[in-house]
Amino acid sequence: MSARQYVVDERGLANTFAIEPKMYVQESQTGFTPHAELLNGRLAMIGFVSLLVLEVVTGQGLIGFFTNLS
Repeated sequence: MSARQYVVDERGLANTFAIEPKMYVQESQTGFTPHAELLNGRLAMIGFVSLLVLEVVTGQGLIGFFTNLS
């Protein structure tokens, strides 16, 4: 690697003002990734256990709980 701190363009002129830094592109984390699947599974387990606790505490299911709420 060269230790010079300037860039020479196609005409041979030196650009001593700015050297562009190397760009690092982070890959997208959307879609069916392992992280997303783990998060969805854990949230589903929390929701299912919450519904079981609600049924044990109130003695009725989710729909019955909301119909008798008022």
